[in-house]
Amino acid sequence: MSPSDIRVLVVEDDPVAAAAHALYVGRVPGFTVSGTVHSMVDARRHLDQHAVDLLLLDLYLPDGHGLQLVRTLRAAGHTADIIAVTSARDLAMVREGVSLGVVQYVLKPFTFSTLRDRLTRYAEFRATTGEASGQDEVDRAIAALRAPRPAALPKGLTAATLRAVTDVLRASGGGLTATEAAADVGISRITARRYLEHLVESGRAARAPQYGQVGRPELRYRWSGH
Repeated sequence: MSPSDIRVLVVEDDPVAAAAHALYVGRVPGFTVSGTVHSMVDARRHLDQHAVDLLLLDLYLPDGHGLQLVRTLRAAGHTADIIAVTSARDLAMVREGVSLGVVQYVLKPFTFSTLRDRLTRYAEFRATTGEASGQDEVDRAIAALRAPRPAALPKGLTAATLRAVTDVLRASGGGLTATEAAADVGISRITARRYLEHLVESGRAARAPQYGQVGRPELRYRWSGH
């Protein structure tokens, strides 16, 4: 650990998800995991005993809501920044979080590249020092934090086709095979499968073999994102 590393506490009630999030944080240069806890009580205890710069905070914890934890921490004088991790899309809650110092929201499920982008931008914002020369410089500093870059697609995939495949998969009640998705979008089966596999890898779709037909079973993909 470098003395300049940003120390991150992962607060997540699901041990499997917590371990994955800690692994993600540890892969981003300039960040180190201070600890992993699974409840508000354990988070407060850790913060009382260790210096932490940033919380990667799940909002639904077994002993209370994450924003309640933030309120408690602020009242106790803790100044660590917060990146909220949640599957909730309540914009009123987002506004409340911003007022309490939540600097970013990451919606579940997310990929390593998504979290890496948020952490990198947070590091850029945190490294901004000195006096701004004017409004433009202030705007650039805030934009570095608030406007994440779109995650890069694998080589050969395009955003337009990904949207089309995503739309037909979300609209399908029972899921789609690559052959069915290809017919709906107007692309080849091999191309459709590449996009469907990308959705699986990014946590937005699930796949399972479809049995009951002659020959090798075909994979059926179902939307599992939001």
